Amino acid sequence: MIGPSEKSEGFFYLWSHTNSLIMKYRLFLFLFLFISFNVIGQTPGVDYSWWNKLHEWKEGSPGWRNWIIMSPGYLGPNALSVPEVKRGFINPKTEIEFSASSHFLKGDPTQDISGRLFIPFVQGKIAVEMYGVFIEHFAFSEEIRNERFSRIEDGKGFAVGDFYFSTLIQLSKDRKFPNTLLRLATKTASGNQLEGARNTDSPGYFFDLSFSKELAKTERGMFRPFGLAGFYSWQTNDELNLQNDAFLYAIGADFERNTLVFSTSLSGYSGYKNERDKPMQLNFELRKDFLGKAVRIQYVNGLRDWEYKTIRFSFIWKLKPVV
Repeated sequence: MIGPSEKSEGFFYLWSHTNSLIMKYRLFLFLFLFISFNVIGQTPGVDYSWWNKLHEWKEGSPGWRNWIIMSPGYLGPNALSVPEVKRGFINPKTEIEFSASSHFLKGDPTQDISGRLFIPFVQGKIAVEMYGVFIEHFAFSEEIRNERFSRIEDGKGFAVGDFYFSTLIQLSKDRKFPNTLLRLATKTASGNQLEGARNTDSPGYFFDLSFSKELAKTERGMFRPFGLAGFYSWQTNDELNLQNDAFLYAIGADFERNTLVFSTSLSGYSGYKNERDKPMQLNFELRKDFLGKAVRIQYVNGLRDWEYKTIRFSFIWKLKPVV
């Protein structure tokens, strides 16, 4: 377990190296912010009379934002997505990752480019992680448009996803007790295209504990089961229930052999409003590590409420840890 002095040392390093990190990884942050400010969420001067007529909106009715349902089953694939499953331990390497994804759903094919920055501190006891979708291209059908109360008449356009920031704290590792990792994450309201029902344009947060244990370990590989339990909450536009709370969960296993890792897991969360807010999905991942680099292929199969089928290709640069 981490003692009080080690925790103090860890937080001291986090504080003292913040400015240097911003400078070192300013290109990653600049790219996300540049695209966020330059992809326009709503085109001025558009005639929305078609939307008013379709949904029988009249003067004095609640504004169009109140019609959008803040739930994963009524939004795009990158809004309120199930968080990535952690495995109970912090990767010792700094990683910069860029991914290209294709999401398949009848009536809403979507493609996006995303990025992730992972920085461990204090010999892997603490880490910070930043990630988000830089740009998303969508072209949804009239049926999807009407079901989600979207105000984009032709269903086509581009969007920027929400930006996430998380802190990870290693509570236990390489002991008789399973590896244990605490994650505290915040979802910003940086995503646009609420009028297209692509993102929530509202804040949220989640935290969880993940666990894992290395079994059948040999020089060439291992079997590592893992699990996760936590809490997920996000802001809605329902005046009577301004927040939706959910139980966050996952279970799965890694099969590692030399520099190749195959993972499979079941993950999701369960909201309480019963508005397609209980997404569940199967995750399959194959990662190959090289010297200083890695590639990753993921397939995500939505089982409930979030019904996309996603293929994701990622390229990862591995750097030395900051401290």
